[in-house]
Amino acid sequence: MTRLIADFETETRLIASGTLRIAGIDEVGRGPLAGPVTAAAVVLDPDCIPDGLGDSKAITALDRSRLSVLLSDCAEVSVAHATVEEIDEINILRASHLAMCRALDGLPRRVAHALVDGNHVPDALSCPGEAVIKGDGRCVSIAAASIAAKVSRDAIMVDLAQQHPGYGWERNAGYPTKAHLQALRDFGVTPHHRRSFKPVHQILCQANSSGG
Repeated sequence: MTRLIADFETETRLIASGTLRIAGIDEVGRGPLAGPVTAAAVVLDPDCIPDGLGDSKAITALDRSRLSVLLSDCAEVSVAHATVEEIDEINILRASHLAMCRALDGLPRRVAHALVDGNHVPDALSCPGEAVIKGDGRCVSIAAASIAAKVSRDAIMVDLAQQHPGYGWERNAGYPTKAHLQALRDFGVTPHHRRSFKPVHQILCQANSSGG
């Protein structure tokens, strides 16, 4: 068995009961003020699990990048998003679940069971599933999904930072850092900001009330 930060115990239990195709699902980007929310679904090969899989937030950017490449070579990986417009229309929780469902449906073959990070399984999930609280640090399939999702979303935010310099998205990934909030006040709201989020909404209201 390879060395894991998370473990394969949940998957082993399911495999022993005859459930052979198991996907881990996780999302990143609920908290940012800008950019999409991104989810990934990953089906691991039990005989080819990369060393060091764990919660993407606890792994260095270099290790996330390395593990993402390894996963693309030895696992089935699907990444999907919900847009800023969808977040504003249906709220961030529902948009996160929408991205999760899209990621699962993007896998090349149907999955028998999904392990979902958090305390709720999306209602529209296309297979049976179970929620695993703090699953990205406990369950290796979910950890793999957390890494794939974060690497993908971070790359999107770096690209958007080139189009909209000054907000620091290449460093803060759209999260409400002090510098990002100051940039919102200085430069205004971009099309990639989530208008339903309070700091962005407040700035828009201030601009409207001042006639800006």
